[in-house]
Amino acid sequence: MMKRELFIAGNWKMNLNLKDSLQLAGAVVKGTSKFDNIKVLISPTFISLVIVSHAAEDSSVLVAAQDCHFEASGAFTGEISADMIKSAGADWVIIGHSERRKLFGENDEAVAKKLKNVLQNGLKAIVCIGESLEEREAGIQNDVIRKQLDYILEAADDLSKIVIAYEPVWAIGTGKTATPEQAEEMHKYIRDLIKKSSGEEKAESILILYGGSVSLPNAKELLSSPNIDGALIGGASLKADSFIGIAEVAEELSKE
Repeated sequence: MMKRELFIAGNWKMNLNLKDSLQLAGAVVKGTSKFDNIKVLISPTFISLVIVSHAAEDSSVLVAAQDCHFEASGAFTGEISADMIKSAGADWVIIGHSERRKLFGENDEAVAKKLKNVLQNGLKAIVCIGESLEEREAGIQNDVIRKQLDYILEAADDLSKIVIAYEPVWAIGTGKTATPEQAEEMHKYIRDLIKKSSGEEKAESILILYGGSVSLPNAKELLSSPNIDGALIGGASLKADSFIGIAEVAEELSKE
């Protein structure tokens, strides 16, 4: 099995004003500057995208928008286009986060349309999939994941431009975390699905992140799993010490 580069991504969600965003971005850039073996990404709110992109400009830290509309422009009040995101200095977009699906009604079709548009505009994407507590308790989590992934694989013409994030919805912001065994089992299932649809080479090279109450205490155990290639981090990414600490764990693991 090939060794994949670990990817540590911070999703700031609807947090931090301009001043605080700039301060955190600067701390992350400084705190991760000596990490050579991993990728680090931060995703601020839309209003902070420009200043965070500037703060990360001469560093290896990547910057992502938290969403993107599927049309190029037009009468879509409150929405942001791929071209706007590029002009703000970001190269990545988070697509289909469980909060977008649950709170804003985004279905698999909408996620696929957004992904297609993002890739056509030369951006890269972290695409999120995951099951709810009800779906897991009903034992249909594999069916849910397969359906979500089918839409993504159909929309993505180049898998090297996307990263998959598996986020069990029941473990986001709840303090609950899937056990390393549960997370690894689902990550392997996702990789096997990609292998069947796109071939072994693409399946082995694609990064699959875990998202769901990742913290400094549980990071090492999760990131040590063979099919978990990093983390999409919410709450712990809002504090420089915890986020940089998780990145440091990933950097050390990557040297082993």
